[in-house]
Amino acid sequence: MNFKLMGRINSYVLAIEAVLMVPSMLISVGYGEIRAAGALLISILITIAVSGILFLVSKGAKNSLRAREGLVCVGVCWIAMSLLGALPFCISGEIPRYVDAVFETVSGFTTTGASILVDVEDMSKGLLFWRSFTHWIGGMGILVFMLAVVPMGGKNEGFTLHLMRAESPGPSVGKIVPKMRETASILYLIYCGLTFLCVLFLLAGDMPLFDALCTAFGTAGTGGFGVKRDSMAGYSEYLQSVVTVFMALFGVNFTCYYLLLRKDWKSVLKDEELRTYVIAILASAFAITLNIRDQFTSMREAWHHAVFTVSSIITTTGFATKDFNQWPTFSKAVILTLMFIGACAGSTGGGIKVSRILLLIKGLRRNIHQILHPQKVQTIRINGKSVSETVMANTNAYLSAYVLIVIMSFLVLSLNGGFSIESNFSAVMCTFNNIGPGLDQVGPASNFFAYNDLSKIVLIFDMLLGRLEIFPILVLFSRSTWTKLK
Repeated sequence: MNFKLMGRINSYVLAIEAVLMVPSMLISVGYGEIRAAGALLISILITIAVSGILFLVSKGAKNSLRAREGLVCVGVCWIAMSLLGALPFCISGEIPRYVDAVFETVSGFTTTGASILVDVEDMSKGLLFWRSFTHWIGGMGILVFMLAVVPMGGKNEGFTLHLMRAESPGPSVGKIVPKMRETASILYLIYCGLTFLCVLFLLAGDMPLFDALCTAFGTAGTGGFGVKRDSMAGYSEYLQSVVTVFMALFGVNFTCYYLLLRKDWKSVLKDEELRTYVIAILASAFAITLNIRDQFTSMREAWHHAVFTVSSIITTTGFATKDFNQWPTFSKAVILTLMFIGACAGSTGGGIKVSRILLLIKGLRRNIHQILHPQKVQTIRINGKSVSETVMANTNAYLSAYVLIVIMSFLVLSLNGGFSIESNFSAVMCTFNNIGPGLDQVGPASNFFAYNDLSKIVLIFDMLLGRLEIFPILVLFSRSTWTKLK
């Protein structure tokens, strides 16, 4: 294990986190929130101190990192920045219990949007900003940001691919340009550009600047933390429509945007994952519209709320304009299905990912063909390119781990009395898939405050497992990872 290099990477990540807390502190100062500003300042100093210690003890690190070490490093980075990112909430007393503060912070960084806050509008502006800003930080990934801004390896930067693969969502992650640092920079430029456009469109609808920034952070990171107790319900139809469109846009593989910038329209239009994603949104919204038509004054109004909800759930954002917990059973079944599917690989969305669903369907079809025609060799293709057996094996392993984790988490949550089966199952699904609101007692009009500490800790790990695509956290806590290699 190259502990020195992992320590250095962690020191960079925590230093970046400390810098990213500064805007929230300045906002608190601007609003005269002395207690919140002080809490943020103390948290910044503690984070810098930890970063400094790690930097000092990691001097002389060699730029060599294996895949296993990349997974461990990413897992440790996310846990460390979550534990320290929770300090402002706890020190300020606005979320006095540390477990609750960590839950809220992990929910932010993993872009889940599940909350323990009873009334979000009681929170100070500076901490409310930090809460939403964690969505934006976690959306593309703080290690991807680090790779974009910190010179890591010079001629030996190959190890950075292990970091990016460990943090970025999808069954396979590669470079869009030869150098990984340039790839990370391009991704973040696209991310910043789309976020800026979202803010402009929100401001055009007379949304206050503070609300526009926080809403854009939640939309870009597909996180869903709102600054109002009714999420997006109190805003105008125009603003809700803007968020609908941008949620869907941030659920698209960012490689498609890079191809568009290169004017490679043909490759984008032929992208199987993108086509499936768009069809899933339109078909689900249409089906729900027909099912909820009687609850609204017109078909147009029903479509508006249906497509908003579908865009929010499939991209795992979690914003809401209506309490879909009150909708008919069929609509809730569609919503639960979308929780499984999730957005595209290489986006800021969560879930299993559309690409994995396609691979699983094609793999199942190939297995059926092989039973019927044992001598026939059939390869699986996505966008005309053959998919390696390694990717297929990893996809099947991911699904196996996914199912086991859901079952085990559901059983642990069931020990917490007072919650229905629907509540516990949807709580696991909406945290593991980084969505936010679930059904029944954890629906859009409720929160996770009533769960006991054990349940919250399980859900915290579910959020981390979901955001990091399971394996970095499993590898981190695997006994064999720490067994000395001969």
